[in-house]
Amino acid sequence: MDNNKTPETNNVAPIGLELLITIVDKNKAEFYVDLIQSYEVNFQFTALAKGTAKADILDYLGLTENDKTVIFSVVRADKLDDLIYVLGEKFRTIRGGKGVAVSVPFTSMIGTTVYAFLCNAADNMRGNS
Repeated sequence: MDNNKTPETNNVAPIGLELLITIVDKNKAEFYVDLIQSYEVNFQFTALAKGTAKADILDYLGLTENDKTVIFSVVRADKLDDLIYVLGEKFRTIRGGKGVAVSVPFTSMIGTTVYAFLCNAADNMRGNS
């Protein structure tokens, strides 16, 4: 055994993933799900929610309703900045389209097949399995 050799590393996960959490009015949820999906997002789910702001606060902020949808999306880190920019533009320009978005990075994941699906790299990963 040659101790001078460095161990071969297999860079299976070159693309980072982030969990994007987007909160929008319930009646705009389908629009935002479709928009997010256009950024090569293979996994999303939604949950109905109820905002807690009182009517006078909603009026002051220009928000139209308390019924919300929370969209959970797994997004490639290299697509996130562009997606956040577009979401911000839509939040500002669409009537009744205001929302909030935040992302949390994935620090680990089990399973190369799941990883490949989530980062939309399944074709590239087939040779590595």
